[in-house]
Amino acid sequence: MFNRNRGLRPAVVMASVSLVAGCGVLSDGGSGDEGPIVVGTTSAPSTLDPAASWDGSWELFRNIYQTLLAYPNGATTPQPDAAESCRFTDTANRVYRCRLRPGMKFADGDTMDARAVKYSIDRVRNINVSGGPAGLLGSLDQVQASGDRDVVFRLNKPDATFPFVLAAPAMSIVDPDDYSAHTLRKDGKAFGSGPYALRSYDEGKRAELVKNSHYKGYADRRNDAVTIRYFQDSTTMVKALRDGRIDVTYRGLAADDVIALQGNASKNLQIVEGSGADISYLVFNPKDPWAARPAVRKAVAQVVDRAAIAHRVYKDTVDPLYSMVPKGLTGHTTGFFDDFGDPSAAKARAVLASAGITQKVPLTLWYTTDRYGSETALEFAELKRQLEDSGLFTVTLRGRPWKTYVVGYQKGEYPVFGRGWSPDFPDADNFIAPFVGQQNALGTPYPAPEITKVLLPESRRAGDRAAVVKEFQRAQQIMVDDARLLPLWQGKQYVAASDDIAGGERALDPSTIMTMWELYRKTSW
Repeated sequence: MFNRNRGLRPAVVMASVSLVAGCGVLSDGGSGDEGPIVVGTTSAPSTLDPAASWDGSWELFRNIYQTLLAYPNGATTPQPDAAESCRFTDTANRVYRCRLRPGMKFADGDTMDARAVKYSIDRVRNINVSGGPAGLLGSLDQVQASGDRDVVFRLNKPDATFPFVLAAPAMSIVDPDDYSAHTLRKDGKAFGSGPYALRSYDEGKRAELVKNSHYKGYADRRNDAVTIRYFQDSTTMVKALRDGRIDVTYRGLAADDVIALQGNASKNLQIVEGSGADISYLVFNPKDPWAARPAVRKAVAQVVDRAAIAHRVYKDTVDPLYSMVPKGLTGHTTGFFDDFGDPSAAKARAVLASAGITQKVPLTLWYTTDRYGSETALEFAELKRQLEDSGLFTVTLRGRPWKTYVVGYQKGEYPVFGRGWSPDFPDADNFIAPFVGQQNALGTPYPAPEITKVLLPESRRAGDRAAVVKEFQRAQQIMVDDARLLPLWQGKQYVAASDDIAGGERALDPSTIMTMWELYRKTSW
């Protein structure tokens, strides 16, 4: 995902900057009757089926599906949503029981019960999409439905992070009558029990959401309907905002547009800014003869200038990142800076020479053309410039739209490729575990046995996440030593809106997913 600090999370506390004198984004207001709020984003879903997605599709899922647990505004740990209560019932963190709210229904009126919960979780594991969310359920042994309202999760090992997993949108509850147990749904429809029902969906263009009259959960919906419009680039999206064709923009704002909005150049618009947990990184594919060589990976790590990328490409709207765990989360380190220091072509040359590599290293870098914002192509052009200016590499750039890009990296087609990640939950575990093991979010096996067999299991025994800093620090050092993943930058969060929209500062959950029900039109000034 590209996506994810009150204590554990940095992405939700937001400072607002109003661009219209006297018009505060915190103004009181309520649900209006002026039609749906229209939200623009460059992050279109890759699927409507929760069993298939471990990416930004979760943005839509959070609003139309429901999970047992979620993050009410202000929460730093998962709280009941579809569930009335959830807790570990043993001292070893291996038996987790949830009781559903009474009278739960899906948007079409069908009963939502414990059987549907068990069915939905089992379905994720049965379908087991490559690079999909089944990887989140590694600690789950079995799910049991006890009566209509009680669900028991039995784990194969202690896992204090399991409640966070259940709060991830991939664990959305689906109707067994509408979703096959063994195949993905691909008809462009979705039926859940979330705050909204999906009235219509035009892939890559728009999703129309209306209030789900059967919804029971924590969300206090402050609007009656939301339309999400999907754009290919920031320029087009911001023009639609300026022209009044959309009310809010979220993912995909280009740095130049952010700077312009912050610079009071936009009449009747406002921007909400906050720190974020989204990260950007490179993945080296061990199937490629050059990317498989540690010396090549470490030479790249020695050359890449993160500060230049943050400044030249992103105009300081992102921060350089030197670990896969972002700043603001317990356990964060600066391992890549500690080991590699400032960029140095001379040091990189020595690394290659020590491995007997004296020729220029040919590398092909892949990126998605329509997922992470308009600067992605510029970012990869800057990476190419830096690597080739070192005199050590010849770089070829290739790009694909997200839907075909995903298929390519899951098949292992790319020697080096860019990815972004938004947290599934606000814990250092979620910036380590998804990327290691034979089955991971990258579709590229990364065994890392000390991490998978020792450090992560040890860390998951502790309910007090601050008590496992040493395990996370060691895991990050292993990732630095391997250099299979190269962190580049950590994002900030920006929500731009017309001045009659409020709620933007409350609309991001811990995984930086926009909770559309927090947005509303101001009714008083």
